[in-house]
Amino acid sequence: MQSKSNRKKIVTIGGGTGSFMVLSGLKKYDFDLTAIVSMSDDGGSTGILRDEMGVLPPGDMRQCLVALSESPKIMREIFNYRFENGSLGGHNLGNLLLSAMEKITGSSQQSLKEIGDILKIRGRVMPVSLEPSNLKIDLKNGLTLLGEDKINHNYALDTIGIKEISLDPTPTANPEAIEAILNADIIILGPGNFFCSLIPNLLIPKISGAIGKSHAKLIYIANLVNKRGHTNTFSLDTYIQWIQKYLKHRQIDFVIYNTQKPSPALLKKYHREGAEWLELKYTKTKNSHLSHYPTIIQADLLKKTFYKPTPGDHISSTRSFIRHDGDKLAKLIKQIL
Repeated sequence: MQSKSNRKKIVTIGGGTGSFMVLSGLKKYDFDLTAIVSMSDDGGSTGILRDEMGVLPPGDMRQCLVALSESPKIMREIFNYRFENGSLGGHNLGNLLLSAMEKITGSSQQSLKEIGDILKIRGRVMPVSLEPSNLKIDLKNGLTLLGEDKINHNYALDTIGIKEISLDPTPTANPEAIEAILNADIIILGPGNFFCSLIPNLLIPKISGAIGKSHAKLIYIANLVNKRGHTNTFSLDTYIQWIQKYLKHRQIDFVIYNTQKPSPALLKKYHREGAEWLELKYTKTKNSHLSHYPTIIQADLLKKTFYKPTPGDHISSTRSFIRHDGDKLAKLIKQIL
């Protein structure tokens, strides 16, 4: 094993299942890993704990901690256990433990370090900011959507059109997250819920500014599917242009795109739910945010087993059941390095 100073530093930026899949594969290699997580989640168990206990949203941090954990399987399962019934119905045990640890230590960052030690994680997990914020989307029809949960359950973003996306209030960037970005060898954006997990991180000026100053290779992992009501009409071009809008003159170096489709039966199920397979359409459209074009890397990245909703998960309808294969992603990222 290399000394810590010689290990390649990889920073993932996003949240939720997307970051979980990437990290679960990368932890098997000798990398120095840091997961930076969005703090605008306000749905499900996370939203309740955020409102009632005044803690940072724990859900996405929990998923990253479990992804990086090298503790026994039973320990990871306990941390991910979700109560089905009673007053705790819908709550995740890991979310409760993170919230309790934050209250005990008085610090979200210290709570992550303490839980990280318990789970024996390989790497670090950190919030993108040290206070929660609300995702806000102003639509072109004059309507304003406030809160990630409300946005997640709105299925007309792409038909009405988005005028502006912002955070209310604009949070202060986590200094540790800025430092990790500036020292990274590779920065990975996505995959994950595009408007609710990825973009909120880039709305914090000092975070997008740090990405702009970093000398790291910048990789965007494209989603497997378009999200119903949000990105139905998006091509790969559209995703890239949205990201470049917030990164301004910092260019994406590599885009990783899955080429493998699931079975026709599963595609039909997706279609019935209003989702469409992400079609590779990259025409190198010239725009003010691009001076050169990313290298597109195409590969079979589809996980062969499919996600089954967890009993008691009150927001399972917003989750994708087609996932990336973490091992395939990690192998590809290692080749880029």
